Amino acid sequence: MGLRLKIIMNPSSGREQGRLNIEEMLAYIVNLGKLERADISYTAKRYDARNFAMNINEDEYDYLIAVGGDGTVNEVVSGLQMANKKIPLAIYTSGTVNDFAYSVDVPQQPADFARMLLNPRFIDADCGRVADSYFLNVLAGGVMTDVAYSAPTQLKTDLGQVAYWLTALKEMPNLGSTMNLTFKTEDKVYDIPEAHLFLISNSRSVGGFRKLMSLAELNDGLLDVMILSKLDPSDVFPLLGKLLMGEHIYNDNVTYFQTNSLEIISNGDKEIVLDIDGEEGPALPQKIDCIRSAIKLIVPNTEE
Repeated sequence: MGLRLKIIMNPSSGREQGRLNIEEMLAYIVNLGKLERADISYTAKRYDARNFAMNINEDEYDYLIAVGGDGTVNEVVSGLQMANKKIPLAIYTSGTVNDFAYSVDVPQQPADFARMLLNPRFIDADCGRVADSYFLNVLAGGVMTDVAYSAPTQLKTDLGQVAYWLTALKEMPNLGSTMNLTFKTEDKVYDIPEAHLFLISNSRSVGGFRKLMSLAELNDGLLDVMILSKLDPSDVFPLLGKLLMGEHIYNDNVTYFQTNSLEIISNGDKEIVLDIDGEEGPALPQKIDCIRSAIKLIVPNTEE
């Protein structure tokens, strides 16, 4: 008996490299005589990946593979959570940033990915929930946090991660804008009258910055929260230097804490819309929870 795989793929993600990688990966397993079946569902519009995941028959497959960027992975995770599916999930990166896949060291080469499937290790990863949405990597709000979903799809396909930075440059004149926010946890209240942005994450890598949430763990039952307060122009470059070293959480302009649940309230008139794993989400106020051990992830097996 060989592997029975269900694959949900965004065919336009990562300059369409994902399709080629999957073909090579499947060929590797076939050549070893260890593949029984592989069924691929291609996404064409938003929520396709979520709906495919919701309707998967767990009795027919051993593993589910999500192929795409963070947005595709988010939809797959949301579908599994909404339908209470427990099938093990592997993530094959082909998008532009792919923070979560980087954080669990998923192989990039087809043969290496195939070997991971044939000799897997499983971890029970947490995920976040806000309203009727879920996030495996990050929820964000404020300056520049809409870059992932405001960058044109074709631009992201053509230019990759450069597209995010080109779009982000348009946001630089708005760096002076701030939000008056209150963050409430079970035991503490944080009033931030001049916040530039906030991030709530389950992994260390966010927005391509590999140590942005430097204390985060995938399965500790906690969400890591980082809030950036108003910066003077002279503060920007010193903060960037600390960010590269993972020491930014100790900066005076940064509030960093961990919690299993929190409520975020906007005290101003401007609507604050959330970004959820690179897709537009609901507006504040919202309650965010950590769902512990929500997803069984397939990761590389480091044991001999």
